[in-house]
Amino acid sequence: MRALPPACWIPVALLAVALSAPMAAGAAVLKAMLITPDDDPRMERSRLERAYLGHPGGPLSEGLEVALEEAKFELDAAGAEVALATAPAASVDAARAAAVAAEKNGAAVLLTDLPAEWTLAVADAVKLPVLNLSDASDRLRQQDCRARMFHLMPSERMRSDALAQTLVSRKWSKLLLLVGGSPQDALRAATAQASIKRYGLQVVASKPFKLSADPRERDLANPLLLTAGNSYDAVWVVDSDGEFARTLPYRTVLPRPVVGDGGLAALAWHAQFERYGAPQVSRRFAKAAKRPMTAHDWSAWMAGKTLAAAAIAAPKGPNAAWAQAIARSTLDGSKGTGLSFRAWDGQLRQPMLLTDGQGVIAQAPAEGVLHPRNVLDTLGADAPEKLCPIAR
Repeated sequence: MRALPPACWIPVALLAVALSAPMAAGAAVLKAMLITPDDDPRMERSRLERAYLGHPGGPLSEGLEVALEEAKFELDAAGAEVALATAPAASVDAARAAAVAAEKNGAAVLLTDLPAEWTLAVADAVKLPVLNLSDASDRLRQQDCRARMFHLMPSERMRSDALAQTLVSRKWSKLLLLVGGSPQDALRAATAQASIKRYGLQVVASKPFKLSADPRERDLANPLLLTAGNSYDAVWVVDSDGEFARTLPYRTVLPRPVVGDGGLAALAWHAQFERYGAPQVSRRFAKAAKRPMTAHDWSAWMAGKTLAAAAIAAPKGPNAAWAQAIARSTLDGSKGTGLSFRAWDGQLRQPMLLTDGQGVIAQAPAEGVLHPRNVLDTLGADAPEKLCPIAR
């Protein structure tokens, strides 16, 4: 394994050098390229310091490098190697150009930490497997799916299903829904409504909120006003930005739990998860990255494990063999069960962790939830709900 340091961003013009560097004699080399946003607003210091639930905590390249370092012994034993390079993209066109250049210079797999539109542009520009590390949009798994696209990050529907199952298990059936004003919040609120309906919960009222510096609009962000006038068991807040949601717990009119993007959130990972070898994973990451492991880091770590598993399964390649190995992979994510990619949408099926930011409160699927084939498919769109028009 040879991974570039996270600060070493490779311009597209130098991609050929990174991908064609000399490798160990006789080793089969799986070349992978991580494409990330240039000048990423998610990495602003003020946002990282606030540590919003469900938001990135740092560069995803760090999780990839930890996974590949952990797999070095197995890779060496199989006579295989993974070469990881990174490239920044300042626009959708730059992301597309980076993908094309990577394919031209021998990359076997692309990894993206990009917005949905950029990820689609990358997937459409190449004939390589694309591992989506960070975008949770259901559209990428449904109407805008691609045959060679795989998703390590849980979808929005998986997160909302996990929350809904948890609410049902606690008999918190009446919900007050608070929704932010962004287009992303509107889409995520619709997803939440679908999960609420799926599990037989009831929305007693849905109210918009708005953070504004205009004194005439301050009532739109007043928790006491927003949570008055209704009887409910829990408040479900949809806030993609995260600023309003983090201030909502303990400020509601009724003494009720807050779930969604504040209070109790459904995530892929939390550094305080204490089962199935998870503490060792979090400690190894924290030692390497000097920060706690977030859900985004776990998704990147799983992407690194996916690359290593493909290289070990087909140590001599070629690229087509590695692509097939990714689709067939069964992976250990330190969540207590084998994880695999769904055939109908490319989503990595996985348990979800319910956390308040301090520790893990519960897991989903919740106890008692059943499924005829795989209980993990109760999280997210199941095969009968398939909207992806492409045969994988």
